[in-house]
Amino acid sequence: MEFYRSLMKRDMTTLQKENKGVGLVPVTYSRDMIGEIENRSTYLTSIRSDVEKYGERLNYLIKEVESAGFREISDVEGFVKWVDAELSCLVDERAVLKHFPQWPERKADALREAAFSFRDLKNLESEVLAYKSCPKQPLIQSLNKMQALQDRLESKISVVERTREGTCKKYKELQIPWQWLMDTGLVGQVKLSSLKLAQECMRRITKELESSRDRGDLLLQGVRFAFRVHQVIR
Repeated sequence: MEFYRSLMKRDMTTLQKENKGVGLVPVTYSRDMIGEIENRSTYLTSIRSDVEKYGERLNYLIKEVESAGFREISDVEGFVKWVDAELSCLVDERAVLKHFPQWPERKADALREAAFSFRDLKNLESEVLAYKSCPKQPLIQSLNKMQALQDRLESKISVVERTREGTCKKYKELQIPWQWLMDTGLVGQVKLSSLKLAQECMRRITKELESSRDRGDLLLQGVRFAFRVHQVIR
């Protein structure tokens, strides 16, 4: 680095003589470039340090991920949390793991994908089941909230169903539970949870009908929403 600095200093002295009108810009540029190189050097040193320091731990993780097999998706969640905690000490996970070509990247990524997708669906199901319309809120706002929640539910289910065949095939190959992706598993439960929204919608509209003359429009909105839910769970 000192040799590099001396060369840069000599070159910049020459440039300054040739470009007197430029002022301090070349010097500033030189300092920025040196700083970038130094930062890059520090980063690479940290990567090499992690490879040496955590090599034994990473080799152990490689064996654990390669041999991992689960019957319940909830067990995958726990395993992924443990693996992520073990890898959290690395300055740059991807960069360090590149030094371990035996790292089962495809399986590790699939495990994370499964754990995230499962938790995402469970959270959505809980949100739908816990939803309750506020009586003090205007009807139109309540209906909009229910429709927005139903939109999210349908979007999630649509993505799962569109990719389910390929995802199940991959999970079976990698010994990752896949049954929760079926209509007989969590996906089916999420679909059924939308009945709670339909009930809330009809309950709110029924209450509104008691004090409203515009019965036709309200009934139409309720029927439309109920039909949407029926299309999801059928």
